[in-house]
Amino acid sequence: MFEPGQPRIFALPVGCDFPAALVAGLRQRLSAQPPEAMARVTLYVNTERMKSRITEIFTAAGASFLPKLRLITQLDQDPRLALPKSPSSLRRQLEIANLVTALLQAQPNLAPRSAAFDLALSLNRLLDEMQGEAVTPEAISALDVAQHAEHWDRAQEFLRIVTPLFYAENGPEARRRAAATGLAALWQAQPVQDPVLVAGTTGSRKATAEFMHQIYQLPQGALILPGYDFDLPTDVWNSLDDAMASEDHPQFRFRRLMDRIGFTPDDVQAWHDIAPPAPARNKLISLSLRPAPVTDQWLRDGPNLPDLLPATADLTLIEAPSARSEATAIALILHKAARDNVKAALITPDRDLSRQVTAALDRFGIVPDDSAGRPLALSAAGRFLRHVVDLMVEPLTLDRMIILLKHPLAASGVGRGLHLLMVRELELHLRRFGPVFPDLDSVSKISRLVKLDGFAAWLGFLSPLFSARLAAQPRPLSAHIAAHIALAEAIARGTDQDGTGALWQAEAGEALVKLMSELTAEADAAAPLCISDYRAVFGAILAQRQVREAQIAHPDILIWGTIEARVQGCDLVILGGLNDAIWPKMPEPDPWLNRTMRKDAGLLLPDRQIGLAAHDYQQAIGAPRVVLSRALRNSENETVPSRWLNRLTNLMDGLPNKNGQTALAAMRARGAYWLKLAHDLGRPNAEMLSQPALRPSPRPAPMPPQTARPRTLPVTAMEHLITNPYHVYARYILNLRALPPLRAQPDSRDRGTAVHLILEHFVASRPASESRDMARARLMSIAKEVLEQQVPFPAMRILWLAKLAYVADRFLADDQQHQGAALVIEKRGALALSGLDFTLTATPDRIDRLPDGKLHLIDYKTGKAPTEAEQKQSRKQLLFTAVMAQQGGFLDLGPSDVGKISYISLSRSSDSVASEISPNQLDGEAQILHDLVAAYLQDSTGYTARRADFTDAFYGDYDLLMRFGEWQTSDSAVAIPVGNRGKKP
Repeated sequence: MFEPGQPRIFALPVGCDFPAALVAGLRQRLSAQPPEAMARVTLYVNTERMKSRITEIFTAAGASFLPKLRLITQLDQDPRLALPKSPSSLRRQLEIANLVTALLQAQPNLAPRSAAFDLALSLNRLLDEMQGEAVTPEAISALDVAQHAEHWDRAQEFLRIVTPLFYAENGPEARRRAAATGLAALWQAQPVQDPVLVAGTTGSRKATAEFMHQIYQLPQGALILPGYDFDLPTDVWNSLDDAMASEDHPQFRFRRLMDRIGFTPDDVQAWHDIAPPAPARNKLISLSLRPAPVTDQWLRDGPNLPDLLPATADLTLIEAPSARSEATAIALILHKAARDNVKAALITPDRDLSRQVTAALDRFGIVPDDSAGRPLALSAAGRFLRHVVDLMVEPLTLDRMIILLKHPLAASGVGRGLHLLMVRELELHLRRFGPVFPDLDSVSKISRLVKLDGFAAWLGFLSPLFSARLAAQPRPLSAHIAAHIALAEAIARGTDQDGTGALWQAEAGEALVKLMSELTAEADAAAPLCISDYRAVFGAILAQRQVREAQIAHPDILIWGTIEARVQGCDLVILGGLNDAIWPKMPEPDPWLNRTMRKDAGLLLPDRQIGLAAHDYQQAIGAPRVVLSRALRNSENETVPSRWLNRLTNLMDGLPNKNGQTALAAMRARGAYWLKLAHDLGRPNAEMLSQPALRPSPRPAPMPPQTARPRTLPVTAMEHLITNPYHVYARYILNLRALPPLRAQPDSRDRGTAVHLILEHFVASRPASESRDMARARLMSIAKEVLEQQVPFPAMRILWLAKLAYVADRFLADDQQHQGAALVIEKRGALALSGLDFTLTATPDRIDRLPDGKLHLIDYKTGKAPTEAEQKQSRKQLLFTAVMAQQGGFLDLGPSDVGKISYISLSRSSDSVASEISPNQLDGEAQILHDLVAAYLQDSTGYTARRADFTDAFYGDYDLLMRFGEWQTSDSAVAIPVGNRGKKP
């Protein structure tokens, strides 16, 4: 195949279809030989997808001989080598975790104990890298750390102990190097005269580079490099000699390969005469990616670039305002490609983006072919096992229990439908009545209240949930695994007599069976663990696994990882997530060796991953049509564009003579088109808005019939009749109540309830004579007792007790200065309004008798007390209660004069508000009350939404029901007859 004495270093240009060009070059070179000559070729490639694609290309041309296809990553599986069996990677991780745990126990300031297994994983990767790069433990021990922080000295001491214990083991990288050496020995003993090729790899690993060198030394051995930059000048190749400065350049690995094998850029020949899809664009990208020390060459070489308008004609730049709009725009592009029968691929390292795009494509009925599959931890079975292990560690809460019981794998046997009905009843009862932390006794009592056949029997199935939490003392790993599996199977089984439901079914279930079997087999390698450590170990192992679930995917719509950019063959390529920290991904911090120590030891620098990603980017952007996409903001803040995109836009912006600015604007305009489509996709158009069902809702003022209007209301509802009558309509006519949240959180209402109960007990148990200090001590004692009984959140008990202690002296001073005697504490009163079929009720916090015989009405506020102006306008709770007291609304008091009303604030930032009350003022308030109630007893009065409440905050329980947001408070209300008078809104 090759002439003797000629360099056998070949390459294919950036952007070409590498597998297709590789096969075309093979056929071209063997065209003069008999067909069986192809079968004598041995071809090593770097990925399974590359191997499959090459096979597809060969078979698509009809029956023919194929070369012997091998994977570089599977050199150690060659049967001729008979390498010793490699020890389990999981066992080694567990053994290393034992040592790391001991280190953290001895030096707890290094890292939390929960990080032990993650540190073990990183140390395991370091050991593999040391074996692959032929770095001995002695080299690590010899590192000079005198100029580094103390942390690195301690890490080095630990490595001196650990690395000799595991370095001799036959790990994956060690086996690969041993396989390369073994094959070289076989070839030396029995020279291979047939062609042996290595294609598609950059040789970034030392073991791979050595194997490539050995192939190159064979008589018919050759290397075929992917994505080689033929446009890179010689002086730039020469400058790529310093790893510290050039490791992140896409072509650096080829320069390192030149040094190891001994060839120059002039020796690299084109494998095939295939032209790259966009030669002019490749020149632009090559210049934009020059190493940082020589980017001044932009000024020198930029004017030599071709006109950038035609060079970037097939380049689109999407700068989306959010990740969601980015995903939607990408989905629209892929949808159009599918309709036009264009093969398209989204290439991104951002798995969140790929999942969002997959979800957006679902609306078009398109399932993309995702090469990465799904993280096992995010599959239904993976999530279920994570919920179960959480149950074994954390206290059982309502939200955790309901999430688990509603999971698709819970009770996934025969009685799934009945199970969901029971869960619904249980959830509604617990959300309404509690407790926040349910236990077996509290749940068992519910069976007497829920009138569903079989509910009591179904509750028996829940008993394992309440006994799932394990004690903290360490146990063998095997015991934790057995308990975990048993609990998961019991919940998945449900009320069935046997079986495990659908837990271990489908691809994800089978992958979990394999994982749990492997973990059980290697459990003896782990030291005893407490249950929280087991959760960390299980979560870390689960996070490493992927699962490909069977689905019918669209053959031309693909989602690839970055390394698969080498397996081109797509007419349209979308590079998504082009933001720094995503593409390129920031190197993971190494807790064992810093950057300088790695270089001194001969290990790979963290910048290697950036350089590999840059090479993938350079290949992908050379496709025939390319879309560059990024989001300007993520869920938290503004994003930073990828360094490569930043360089490209800056370079173009600085070349006005080459139409760079015009070309960049055109790229953005093409992206803006897709962003507008994405924006309009979820918005109704003018034709849709003409349909009544899609018109914005008007500001409602429902008018129920007189017979449906309430004849009894609490005094607190009167404030709503003034500010937001719709609240009264929804609460007291429709009888709608907000359902408490699934995850109970202490809020201002809970604090108000607790404080009112504390003050009720304090006032009711007041002795005849008591000093200020005694009163304060009694108040805090009652507060502590009430909070212990009423508030199930320890942190909130401490916080609220501290807040009460802060305002206790002010409260006692306010309480003392009024010099009243408590008569009524939290007792309900009622007043039938004269001339109206209506009763007003109230339960005042407290009513005192002043020395002059008049009443003093008191209301406690844990928030801001209303000012006198606010009381005059709408905050009339105490004023209307005073009207009730004056007219005998409280039977124990009879008609009484009211001398004062007080809002006593228990907030640190608000003062109490006290007002003197005159009989004439109460007569006026009585008339206001009478007119207000009379108006809403008439058919013609509507319950206007937010009538006098001009805040824009979505804080009300009924904001969604009134469709607030489709109308504004400046809009006129529309009267809507409801009930038997009209159609209900």
